[in-house]
Amino acid sequence: MIRQFELVERVKAYDPNADEVGINGAYVFAMKAHGSQKRASGDPYFSHPIEVAGILTSYRVDSATIETALLHDTIEDTVATLEDIRAHFGNEVAQLVDGVTKLTRIEFQSDRAKQAENFRKLVLAMSEDIRVLLVKLADRLHNMRTLHYIKSDEKRRRIAMETMDIYAPLAERIGMQEIKTELEDLAFAEINPEARRAVVKRLDTLREQGGELVPKIIGELSETLSENGIEAEVNGREKSPYSIWRKMQKHDVGFEQLSDIMAFRITVNSIEDCYKALGVAHNAYRVVPGRFKDYISMPKPNGYQSLHTGVFGPHQQRIELQIRTRVMHEVAELGVAAHWNYKQGGPAKDGTQYRWLRELLDILEHASDPEEVLEHSKMEMFQDQVFCFTPRGDLINLPRGATTVDFAYAVHSEVGDHCVGAKINGKMMPLRTELRNGDQVEIVTSKAQTPNPTWERFVVTGKARARIRRFVRAQEREEYE
Repeated sequence: MIRQFELVERVKAYDPNADEVGINGAYVFAMKAHGSQKRASGDPYFSHPIEVAGILTSYRVDSATIETALLHDTIEDTVATLEDIRAHFGNEVAQLVDGVTKLTRIEFQSDRAKQAENFRKLVLAMSEDIRVLLVKLADRLHNMRTLHYIKSDEKRRRIAMETMDIYAPLAERIGMQEIKTELEDLAFAEINPEARRAVVKRLDTLREQGGELVPKIIGELSETLSENGIEAEVNGREKSPYSIWRKMQKHDVGFEQLSDIMAFRITVNSIEDCYKALGVAHNAYRVVPGRFKDYISMPKPNGYQSLHTGVFGPHQQRIELQIRTRVMHEVAELGVAAHWNYKQGGPAKDGTQYRWLRELLDILEHASDPEEVLEHSKMEMFQDQVFCFTPRGDLINLPRGATTVDFAYAVHSEVGDHCVGAKINGKMMPLRTELRNGDQVEIVTSKAQTPNPTWERFVVTGKARARIRRFVRAQEREEYE
């Protein structure tokens, strides 16, 4: 368990002006409030909020978020009240603790409608302050790390499914890649233990056969880049068992056919060097067709930027290369927390600055019941992205398989409701046409047009589906009145 002075030192290492008094106070308050309570593991309960705060220090969050992490279970599980928190720690921390508490109250419900209602509250709380989600993700991560102590098989599985369905995609959406990967893998171990054991066994065999393969590949890549005048830092790692298994399922291939079981990160000084390094890699090694992705010119919705490519690299190993600058690497590692800036009064905490969150709020507004919210939101969060452009050059990112109707609703709800046709790259195309990366889309509208119930058969975004269903329900009500 992290001791009080260690926690303060961790925070002060990245934020010298941290609220030392507040953090110390929250640590002591939580320890006293939880008293002799125990976790399922038998550990003192207050070890949990302290571990949650410790996880968040890796993301260099502000003092208020650390204090919230320490206090996040006090209202629900102790005699402490929200007014006690406000009196001791101020309004900002009290509001954050209240946001996290509201979510916890209905978290472990088996009823799917309750789970959906929980998700609705999470979206609303995030939209007010994204830090609520940071604490919630760290809380869920520590609970998943200690999941095996829960005796009920059904409860463990339910928590794992909720983690896979809701928390891992949310972690990805705010760029918390490490948390997302660990949440997925811990949930995978509970949901499909046999499949995970099989992948881990193959990875162990690969390591035994390859010996010191990763250091050898790092050495050769570094040398190749240096010989071409590029200053770079090269790191290598294995993909997680869940990531490997998901790719095997998605592409219906065996373990040996995957090209990116090992991924190597090349970190350089500038964007120009990213493209130079890519040229050097493609010149030195045979390229794996169809593996190149440019997330620098077209970043992911969570702000992630890198060049991805697959090559038959050193020792004829199929490997994935991720090439990025140091600034891009910080965003890739820290997600939204990379934008925390202590020297200039801190970042915008308002969640509505994130387009994907605005879209989830839009779904909340138009869905008829909580379960519909959950269904549409999962669609919104899960799928791979396609990047398209409006005639003015604005970038619209959509799930893979999205049609021109999905594009129309992404531009604006009114545009979607009144769309009658679409030009893709200057050519009139049917509304059900699936979009591809780089398509320029112009939507043709008519005031006389209303949403067509048949559109629901081919749209893939939650927003489009929610709007179409809303219109259909309104029409049905009119008919019966």
